[in-house]
Amino acid sequence: MSEMQTPQARDDHAPDNDVVALLVRQHGDIRNLFDEVEAATGEARRDAFRRLVRLLVVHETAEEEVVHPFARRIPGGEQVVDDRLLEERAAKETLAALDDLDTDDPKFIPQLMQLRTDVQEHARAEERYEFTHIRRSTDVTQLTAMARAVKAAEAMAPTRPHPGVESGMANIALGPVAALMDRTKDAVRNAMGKG
Repeated sequence: MSEMQTPQARDDHAPDNDVVALLVRQHGDIRNLFDEVEAATGEARRDAFRRLVRLLVVHETAEEEVVHPFARRIPGGEQVVDDRLLEERAAKETLAALDDLDTDDPKFIPQLMQLRTDVQEHARAEERYEFTHIRRSTDVTQLTAMARAVKAAEAMAPTRPHPGVESGMANIALGPVAALMDRTKDAVRNAMGKG
């Protein structure tokens, strides 16, 4: 039996077509990258950290542009999203401070471990309080459309942390970053079929 015929091979591609499964898979990728950064040294650590920063930033940008706006429309969603945005801002601040350190700096690993704790707590809260309600409040078609929009947002997202940019309103004052966010929003609208 070929690899393409096995149920497991088909399931490996399914998460990218469902926004919740896609984001949960990315949470796993983020956990793995934290492990990789911690275990590596020298240039390998710098490379792994750059990949971690990029994944964290594009993941959060996509959530801010696609997932949170949808979740706000669910009863009780305003508070759930506001709580997630506070967590995201704290993590972005730690990430920005880490981004200013060399990965060989003695302060790097302790700050990385603090970031890891913050990110893991945030991911658990998203999965429990936000993603569960999204899955219950929509259908397969909307979950698929949201997955396309998340991928579009990630393709356009900034690659460095910007604390304080957890909403569209905060983007207005950022000049070039705001322009990038506008392109991200346009890509999201096009992916959602609202362009």
